[in-house]
Amino acid sequence: MTKSDDKRVPALRFKGFTDDWEQRKLGEICKVTKLAGFEFTKYVNYSNTGSILAIRGINVKKGKFNLQDVKYIDNSNFSRLSRSKLQEGDILFTYVGTIGNSAIVPKNVNWYLAPNVCLIRPQDKNSSFISYLIQSDRFQHEEIPKWITTSSQPALSMENIRKFKIILPLNSEQQKISSLVSKIDKLITLQQRKVTLLKRLKRTLLNSLISGKDAPLVRFKEFKSNWTVFKLEDIVAKTIKGNAKAEMHGKESIYLDTHYLNGGNPTKVDSPTNVFSDDIIILWDGSQAGKVYHGFSGALGSTLKSFTPKYSSDYLFQYLKKYQNKIFVNYRTPNIPHVIKDFTTIFKVNLPSTKE
Repeated sequence: MTKSDDKRVPALRFKGFTDDWEQRKLGEICKVTKLAGFEFTKYVNYSNTGSILAIRGINVKKGKFNLQDVKYIDNSNFSRLSRSKLQEGDILFTYVGTIGNSAIVPKNVNWYLAPNVCLIRPQDKNSSFISYLIQSDRFQHEEIPKWITTSSQPALSMENIRKFKIILPLNSEQQKISSLVSKIDKLITLQQRKVTLLKRLKRTLLNSLISGKDAPLVRFKEFKSNWTVFKLEDIVAKTIKGNAKAEMHGKESIYLDTHYLNGGNPTKVDSPTNVFSDDIIILWDGSQAGKVYHGFSGALGSTLKSFTPKYSSDYLFQYLKKYQNKIFVNYRTPNIPHVIKDFTTIFKVNLPSTKE
């Protein structure tokens, strides 16, 4: 972010840098080209396997390459595609359909560029700074939209991409900025991997520790007795059908609706708090009817029901979450989904001792 339009410097800088940043057009400091264009689809076929990967728009997203849905080039005639080969440090940029995604080509890859993705090749080789600049909010929400044209779908011409206005510091400041942001990117990637592994561990534990049989696959060693099957209604002390509505604006209680339960900002209503954090909440009506929530307190919305368990609310919540898809498939009405009326009398819960 700059301090002002008159003085082109950011609000936060590394010590020792005082020069104003210089405004340039992207085409003045980078090569911008489609490379393959229509020749690619004319002379090359796609395949699901191979050694030469074709980078498409779907593979470029928010500074990274998503290579889970990749296509390969199934053709031995590359004479017409020699100019499509990518180099380390090239920035790939989506310019048709979903516009503005970019990522930097790593080293030692055998990639070619498919249509709808263009190449931006910085002349001074400082790809990281240019790439982060393209990903910035100002560039995404102010600069790129100015040049988009719409016919059958939104698109950018190569000429307009070259007209993008960018503000650059000296190379030494570019390198410090890109190095810092790159370190944060690596930390984010590391944490995302940890989260992925923890989610896998949780899924494995749910499948192994919670069972629909007499005993689970994995148990704590001190427990030997068989589990007991109950109807859901038999292990619930109290059931509430929500009656709070959004128009009851007030200050008494947090309004429990799907917007808030799914991560939205809280609002308050003039209705008493009738659900507490130990209660289980189930969405009773709507496209996601049957979805289970836990850990909320407030005034229950009219499309929801809450259940106060007689025993461990945490266990019951994890049990219902494990069988969430089963609830969606077997315990909802067709067409406009509702949880079936006799859900609590026919849904079975396999319960260990309270201590287990």
